[in-house]
Amino acid sequence: MNEIFIIFRMMPALITGMLLGAMFFGGLWWTIRKGLSSTQPAFWFVGSLLVRTSMTLAGFYMVSDGQWERLLVCLVGFAIARPIVTRVTSLAENPSRPAQEPSHAP
Repeated sequence: MNEIFIIFRMMPALITGMLLGAMFFGGLWWTIRKGLSSTQPAFWFVGSLLVRTSMTLAGFYMVSDGQWERLLVCLVGFAIARPIVTRVTSLAENPSRPAQEPSHAP
């Protein structure tokens, strides 16, 4: 029974980590799209890096609340968000073609 309680207590940290990851990697995708068409791409890339990193670190700090377990679970959620955002953004780039790995089988 104790393990179930611990899992439910850590769920907000996992969900928050996933939201932080979605914000970080989604913001990176948006920055690349904006920066490549801008006349001042360095402003976009450096500014975005500072904003995304500071928001992510502040989120990790608030979620952890001094407990390394919560910080670790939040980091796992952050890592889970990366392939999800990659898949969603690749579908947004090519809506007519589903994102699939190339098949190397004969």
